[in-house]
Amino acid sequence: MTDIELDATDHHIIAELTRDGRLSFTDLAALVHLSTSAAHQRVRRLEQHGVIRRFTAVVDPEAAGLPVTALLSLTPFDPGAPDDIPDRLAHISAIEACWSVAGAASYVLLVRVSRPSVLEGLIAEIRSTARCSTTTTMVLTTPWEHRGAFADWER
Repeated sequence: MTDIELDATDHHIIAELTRDGRLSFTDLAALVHLSTSAAHQRVRRLEQHGVIRRFTAVVDPEAAGLPVTALLSLTPFDPGAPDDIPDRLAHISAIEACWSVAGAASYVLLVRVSRPSVLEGLIAEIRSTARCSTTTTMVLTTPWEHRGAFADWER
């Protein structure tokens, strides 16, 4: 994508859409003090430049039947092997996020499953598919999530 300079209005639009991605362009325009047409143009420009990637629903994992959340740190067995772990694991739907990280591990995965026994099977599948060792951190509670970097933009 092309580089884009964001001004205060762009940041305000991002903040408002982070809070409520279902805002109409009319409501968004009122919140950011633009005409509806100008707000629409700004959002489209942010989408075209990859600042806004998509609009999506935020689902409560527990309510959706996935109450077990864990972070898995992955370390390849052979550090000299091709770095294709994300490609090898892309088909596993229980993996919600995959981050390449600095430190002892190479990747950290966010996974959500229905039961601890399912997590155990998932870990075995990840280890064999990615040819790696794992360290698992179970999430006990989630005080907050999906805040967004712009959620607290001043109005």
